[in-house]
Amino acid sequence: MSNWQWQPEGSVTSTPGFLASGITAGLKKSGKPDMALIYSETPANFAGVFTSCTFAAAPVRVCQKRVRNSARARAFIINSGNANACTGERGLADAETMCRLTAEALDVAPETVLAASTGRIGVPMPMQIIASGIRKAAAALSPDGGATAAQAIMTTDTVPKSAALKLSLGGRCVTIGAICKGVGMIDPQMTRAPHATMICAITTDVACPNELLEELLFRNAEESFNRITVDGDMSTNDTCVVFANGRSGVTLQAGTAECEQFREALLAIMRNLARKQVMDGEGATKFIAVEVSGAPSPAAAKLCAEAVANSLLCKTAWFGCDPNWGRIVAALGYSKAVFDPDKVDVYYDDKIVVAKGGDAGTPESELAEILKQREFKVRIFLNQGDASYWVWTSDISYEYVKINAEYHT
Repeated sequence: MSNWQWQPEGSVTSTPGFLASGITAGLKKSGKPDMALIYSETPANFAGVFTSCTFAAAPVRVCQKRVRNSARARAFIINSGNANACTGERGLADAETMCRLTAEALDVAPETVLAASTGRIGVPMPMQIIASGIRKAAAALSPDGGATAAQAIMTTDTVPKSAALKLSLGGRCVTIGAICKGVGMIDPQMTRAPHATMICAITTDVACPNELLEELLFRNAEESFNRITVDGDMSTNDTCVVFANGRSGVTLQAGTAECEQFREALLAIMRNLARKQVMDGEGATKFIAVEVSGAPSPAAAKLCAEAVANSLLCKTAWFGCDPNWGRIVAALGYSKAVFDPDKVDVYYDDKIVVAKGGDAGTPESELAEILKQREFKVRIFLNQGDASYWVWTSDISYEYVKINAEYHT
């Protein structure tokens, strides 16, 4: 049983010692908020996980350098409306300039500032707008600014995404808060720094060595953000960063019960936001959990789950409430997992669809009723081992095509 409590309207500024802001700099033609700033009043431990895309954006590369070389962090500047990806040396210089200008506005060292960007790829950053926006964001910092920061990092999101919880560790109260964006170009496979976009900022008031913080973040990313897919497309800009300022007086140590309790609470925050991303997926009308069990190996289970979750034919059938199980078994068959198809069973929720590799005989009308729900499960039993894997995904609708055919932040 969890020992944490969710905080109503929680965000990054639910954590004591953190300020945030969200402002309109002028990057978006819509005039909507487009720049967020998160600031730790004291130097914080930090860690990050980032896209494994070869075309990693300039701010991702700057953040990776910070994680490798800086002991503490103070601020995180985020803009929406321009990804600063595939912009060459100029883009790298612009990302470093964003950090420097933020540092100057806050009177901190540039190497303690991280940056993230989201929006169109291949467009140079309008640095005059950026510079003005950074000054404006710094002036607007507030202990209640988490909600406006969550709004400012949105692109095609329809709702801001944030969460916070409190838990007791060693008799002291600890807080974890977060904001997140991302509803399209979502199929993160984030990895450690030494190695449409998902961006997440997490704050907490524990103290934790950077190496341990990175280990906890990476383990949890594997069980949250790396388990979701909206459209099977990985972004150039995926970034998830956690800051730990130590204000609670609790110091985490590897291998302790308190450390594991913290990890579980952090995972709850990350899964909460991952679920919100899929629920708000571009044009999505359904949330589908694809669960594979009885696989001969963990790799086979993952291959099968991801093949079904990313199948356009499956996703469009789910949108149309069509229980076409042939599309599911076809995806399993081309997944490159090795298994005996004559042992496979498939269910929609608790209704069997496929038995021993063939039609189970359940009336399609009953299955269609399940697919009309906002949420349902596709449960796949390979019956050939003990391994399992799950993925959260969404359907693909007409609106998804419209959004991405017309996309221009």
